[in-house]
Amino acid sequence: MLLDEEPATLIQGCIQNFNIAPDRSSLTRISTSLSALSATRQVRLQSLQSDLSHLSRHLSKLSSQHQLTVSSHNPSEYSAEILRLDAEKFRVAKQANDLEIESERLELELENLKSQLNDLDAQGIEGGAEAMRPRDETEDETVLKLKVYRSLGIDAEPDTATGQYNKAVIRNTAKGDVHVVNIDTKFSRYFYANYFWQTL
Repeated sequence: MLLDEEPATLIQGCIQNFNIAPDRSSLTRISTSLSALSATRQVRLQSLQSDLSHLSRHLSKLSSQHQLTVSSHNPSEYSAEILRLDAEKFRVAKQANDLEIESERLELELENLKSQLNDLDAQGIEGGAEAMRPRDETEDETVLKLKVYRSLGIDAEPDTATGQYNKAVIRNTAKGDVHVVNIDTKFSRYFYANYFWQTL
């Protein structure tokens, strides 16, 4: 009878009848693939954990810096500083505008004085036909020029030996400056005129 046979023989016959070799081969390949996948997954997981640790440390550092910045920031002081800077900006702008207006006024005044000086030079000693008032006979061209220069803040001093005017004292009352200029004939009158206007 069938049951009288050895169990091992029966099992061996069953194995041969079911042909499980391809299944075992498939299971082996699957097991190998699972092992490789598990190893790859483990490596990837370790890499992600390392990145996470690095990012956590960076976040902690940034959080500390943020807390320090927030704790040291005073909104009221910041607002006060902004207001102060705005006021300073408007003050500087107003000063610049005032200086520009004053510069234009001084330029106009300078042109008027130059025109008056040219008129006086053109009138000569007697004043010409354009003279509006009588002059003393002793009031010559040099005296008139000295008066004009003195009105501008320039005092000409003559040389005691030659009588020639070779020194000028320029006073700038606005700046509180005094300049003494020795006049040398090797420089032109145009040079000294420009220097005097710049000093004034």
